[in-house]
Amino acid sequence: MRENSWLSYTEEDDKNVEVLAQEYKEFLSKCKTERECTQYFIKEAESHGYQDLNKLIAQGTRLKAGDKVYGVGMGKTIALFQIGKQPLTEGMNILCAHIDSPRLDLKQNPLYEDTELSFMDTHYYGGIKKYQWVALPLALHGVVAKKDGTVVNVNIGEDPADPVVYVTDLLIHLAGKQMEKKGSVVVEGENLDILVGSRPLAGEEKDAVKANILRLLKEKYQMEEEDFLSAEIEVVPAGPARDCGLDRSMIAGYGHDDRVCAYPSFAAMMEAGHVDRTSCCLLVDKEEIGSVGATGMQSMFFENTVAEILALMGQDSNLAVRRTLARSRMLSSDVSAAYDPAYAEAFEKKNCAYFGKGMVINKYTGARGKSGSNDANAEYLARLRRIFDNNKVAFQTAELGKVDYGGGGTIAYIAALYGMEVVDSGVAVLSMHAPWEIISKSDLYEAKKGYVAFLKNA
Repeated sequence: MRENSWLSYTEEDDKNVEVLAQEYKEFLSKCKTERECTQYFIKEAESHGYQDLNKLIAQGTRLKAGDKVYGVGMGKTIALFQIGKQPLTEGMNILCAHIDSPRLDLKQNPLYEDTELSFMDTHYYGGIKKYQWVALPLALHGVVAKKDGTVVNVNIGEDPADPVVYVTDLLIHLAGKQMEKKGSVVVEGENLDILVGSRPLAGEEKDAVKANILRLLKEKYQMEEEDFLSAEIEVVPAGPARDCGLDRSMIAGYGHDDRVCAYPSFAAMMEAGHVDRTSCCLLVDKEEIGSVGATGMQSMFFENTVAEILALMGQDSNLAVRRTLARSRMLSSDVSAAYDPAYAEAFEKKNCAYFGKGMVINKYTGARGKSGSNDANAEYLARLRRIFDNNKVAFQTAELGKVDYGGGGTIAYIAALYGMEVVDSGVAVLSMHAPWEIISKSDLYEAKKGYVAFLKNA
């Protein structure tokens, strides 16, 4: 087993770990939806000299080595490129991660009243233990798109002066039958409705509490009840990410899966500087529900964006796109399950990830007989080992739990369809998919180091 990273750090390393951790905590606290992440990355990228691809297309601007470009898909996914010295058709070094996280989504007709309490109906998104989402302070993040074309941003529950919302739970005194249920049904999906009000509006005879909520929404966001039909509002844990542990060695926060990979990937892209091979950072939506839809990895967004860039470099052909993608190398970064001694029976100690041992490489993921896995080739793993060792990057290899205990997939197999070399990598997480997850600061630091080394040397 490899040495704990903390033991090798210099005073300078310790300082850099804390600087990165603080930056990441601020990002994680502000960016709790894929839209918020995308807007954050756009703003930061433009401050580092990146230009909007759509504007360059409209202007017919030719791209050359050293140029920095980004493209956005429906405000929920983003691809950033720094053009290298080598022809793009020789391939790219790609860092890929996803920026959606498990949550509750408001339904299209969410608002109702029952016994003078007002609720909003939700539909959970991604794989969650439903019982973990009750009796917590929750916040509302998202957008309301109106018929006139205006889009209003919604953010309620993050400012200390804001109210929060809440999913109720049955008191233990009356929960005898509930406690006999299996964990998967101890809280039903249709019971994950958020409590939003209890004060009736004076003068209203029917659904007066609901009427008061609508009044408040109209005052703050100029929205009518019908506007929920074209809204995307996510219910997420309220409050900022925080240091965890008396030694402050860890970070507790919502959305480590997969923003703990997305943020250092982006930071590495901003830091890497001029490169021989074109660098790319691809941050996508919808991984938690199968990478589907127009903003998921299964869409044509990335391929189309690469085609547009090639066209601006004078290579407007399908063959150029195919060669570029097939000759590329990718770290498909998603979180890995950290060994938890409280649940040791689910792990195989020789082949699992540990806190403090560095970034994680998963040759394969999937379930049962590696179903749904990419299963990277040995030659590519050897290349990565050489890169990380030469650049003093702490890394470890792991599987997702014991064989036949379950499993999970990532987006690696989708990118591999182009013929490019892809392997799963990322950061180990405790309590993955819980409202609050835990990561090690040192693993975050090693991941960023690893991503920079990959962009420069892969």
